[in-house]
Amino acid sequence: MKLVKAKDSSKDPTLDFECSHFEQGIELVIGIDEVGRGAIAGPVAVGVHAVIAGVTEFPTGLRDSKLLSEKRREGLAPLVAEWGAGAVGFAAAEEIDTHGITAMLGAAARRALLELHRTGVPVDRALILLDGSHDWLSPVLRSPLNVITKVGADRACASVAAASVRAKVERDAVMREADIKYPHYAWASNKGYGAAAHYAGIELHGVTDFHRKTWVKSISRV
Repeated sequence: MKLVKAKDSSKDPTLDFECSHFEQGIELVIGIDEVGRGAIAGPVAVGVHAVIAGVTEFPTGLRDSKLLSEKRREGLAPLVAEWGAGAVGFAAAEEIDTHGITAMLGAAARRALLELHRTGVPVDRALILLDGSHDWLSPVLRSPLNVITKVGADRACASVAAASVRAKVERDAVMREADIKYPHYAWASNKGYGAAAHYAGIELHGVTDFHRKTWVKSISRV
């Protein structure tokens, strides 16, 4: 696996943020990012990726998943998995309809962190880094964790970029599989977002149990 140095300023993201906390005594940073928040069908996915103190390199070409082509993300996914421990948690469309997107972001993240914990990662000793300005994780935790937020972390911090790649690749796979069962909505290409072909499918065939029904209630056949 080709690696780049954490302090290489020509690369985006870097490990500068993570390393600054390692220098303060933090032994583990877990980056978190979500995918599918704005979709009208399919689950929301939250990826987590752990970086331990002493790590100074990351896979070449790693970026926020939104800045990568699908082919490039798929190629990076095994390198990210080799680079460090991680997991992806999901919350289904029905859960989002029932409880709202913010609560389900937290639930999906908690599921991913529990999976990471089951693999032996000491989540309770980690600094948890959320992309954005809103801490939607802490309200769902049964035991408090050291959670901080950082706007633009998905682009600036390698741990969060890795989490975003994990989440995007796994959610895309879910949507491609769903497209086989429900072929009228072009999910293989739009991944459940509100593209014209997706809305056309809703108008002709109605909604499925994979749709967030409260998100498409303006469609006449819902």
